[in-house]
Parts: sequence; C-alpha cells; structure tokens
Amino acid sequence: MFAGLSAEILTEILLWAPWVLVALGFATLVTLVLLQGRQLRRMQAALKNRCDTLGRELHATASGSMGVGQRLVACERQLHELRTTITEMRQNDPLRVSYDEAARLVDLGADIDDLMNTCGISRPEAELVTALKKRQAA
Repeated sequence: MFAGLSAEILTEILLWAPWVLVALGFATLVTLVLLQGRQLRRMQAALKNRCDTLGRELHATASGSMGVGQRLVACERQLHELRTTITEMRQNDPLRVSYDEAARLVDLGADIDDLMNTCGISRPEAELVTALKKRQAA
C-alpha cells in the first residue's frame, strides 16, 4: 500500500499523523462542548419559563385561597351573629317562657286550670302541655 511512497514522505506522514489525530479529537471535543452548551442553555430557558409559569399559577391559587378564606371567616362571623340573635329571641319570647313555665308546673303537679291562670295560656294549650309532659314521663 505504501510501496509507491518514498521513505521521507512516509516518515513525514507518520510524524504528523498523531498530531492530526489529536487535532481532530480536539475539534470533536470542542464541537461536543459547544453543542452541549447550546443544549444546556435551551434547557435552562425552558426551565426558567416553567418556573415562571408555576410561580404565576401559585400566586393565582394563593390569591384565590385567601379570597375563599376571607369569605369563610365572614360567613362564620355572620353565623355566630345569627345564632346569638336566635338565642336572644328564644330567651326573650314571652310565649316560650309561658310554655317552659307551664311544663315545669305540670312536673310539680299543677292541673289544667292552674296552668291557664298562672301562665296565661288557653285551655287547649294547657291540655297540650299536660299531654306532652305525661307522654314524656311514660
């Protein structure tokens, strides 16, 4: 194969061959480093975009949660006020007091006429309270 080449040319080729191979290897290495750097920059940009998107989504979610939380607190406050109002109305209801008093008097042995006179309720109401208390006792 190398028979037609002179010894000097063959020697020159053998001297330069390692250097050419090193240069080719170095060029390949530089090319790979450049390609990897480009790919790394693309991945970093994609990662930054994804982080920005997730940050915006997290902010939107947190804002929505805060709004729901504020509405929940307002509803709880309103519920507490309504419960307080209902309790006050029950305590201040004169009819409720009469029925409670009538039930207590039935427990003490009062009859229908006593209930009508003491609590200011009608005969059917007094009969109903008496019947209910007897039914509870049974």
